[in-house]
Amino acid sequence: MNHYDEEENLEFINRLLERLHQADYINHGSKIEIVYVASGGQHVETQIKIGAHPNPPKGKGNGTENLPEALCTEEAMVLWEKAQTAGYVDDNYQPTISRTQSALLADEIADRLEIKEKWKAFETLWNRRNMYRDYHDALNQRQSLQFRDKLRELFR
Repeated sequence: MNHYDEEENLEFINRLLERLHQADYINHGSKIEIVYVASGGQHVETQIKIGAHPNPPKGKGNGTENLPEALCTEEAMVLWEKAQTAGYVDDNYQPTISRTQSALLADEIADRLEIKEKWKAFETLWNRRNMYRDYHDALNQRQSLQFRDKLRELFR
């Protein structure tokens, strides 16, 4: 393989990555790496990780690129910051609390942001299914009333 072929391969990989980003590819926590080994296999010429695109698309760029649009508004970011400060979500907007508490958090945020399809938005973001069940389970737990009060106080 000559130098021209190697450049052509790298260009192909970059076009592939760009198309993934244009299609709003979401990585849901799994790590995908594309490794290009130079001819002869002596060393790794270039290593590209999806999510660490060499030329990221223009946009938010503040860690919110995986947030659904309804959860990425200015008002939503105020709520996320409060939830992060309280320790309910991490820097990647993933819950650090139980499934039932997460469902209550999602419900409270969705109510404040007037999100109609709340479970779809949060299930996509948190890579979960059937969050409505978690919510209904939470309603049957005594501790949930206290947690809901904490959320309402937090988001004042």
